[in-house]
Amino acid sequence: MAEPSLEGLIDALRRLPGVGQKSAQRMAFHLLQHDRPAALDLAGALQVALAEVKHCCRCHTFTEREICSTCADPQREAGQLLVVETPADQAAMERSAGYRGLYFVLMGRLSPLDGVGPEAIGVAELLERAADGVVAEVILATSFTAEGEATAHVLAQALRARGLTVTRLARGVPAGSELEYVDLSTIAHALTDRR
Repeated sequence: MAEPSLEGLIDALRRLPGVGQKSAQRMAFHLLQHDRPAALDLAGALQVALAEVKHCCRCHTFTEREICSTCADPQREAGQLLVVETPADQAAMERSAGYRGLYFVLMGRLSPLDGVGPEAIGVAELLERAADGVVAEVILATSFTAEGEATAHVLAQALRARGLTVTRLARGVPAGSELEYVDLSTIAHALTDRR
């Protein structure tokens, strides 16, 4: 039987996405046996991040300031608002270098079976933000899962009811792929959404 403090560390590591019991145990043993300075660095970085990082008051992404650097950038196209599920999705969009507008980060997606409703993902805040008189187009960039599609549908209806132009990210066959290796659902959507 492991010591309570070791079990607590393993349980805490298991809460990370994609980390199972064995991986959490390996990480805990590694940190305690081979790299205690890294364990202290990790603990310290977590404490600082929890104390300093908060949500941007305009877009809900993570920031240490009241307004994040993207929202504060006067070079961004204020008439476009791209809605993503997570800060990781926002980071991916930024890495693409293909979008120069502003963002709204939902911090999740609708999932009624899991008890995640519109209030949990900030739908009211999004509607208020989008109706600021500056936003001309809201681009929905939620995932193409069942929950992401449901979220996009609910948001599109609510935004259009307020007279806003709403678009959705295109989906289809990835560049450089061969049709025989693309899943059937992707091919069907690409055919439906052809231009």
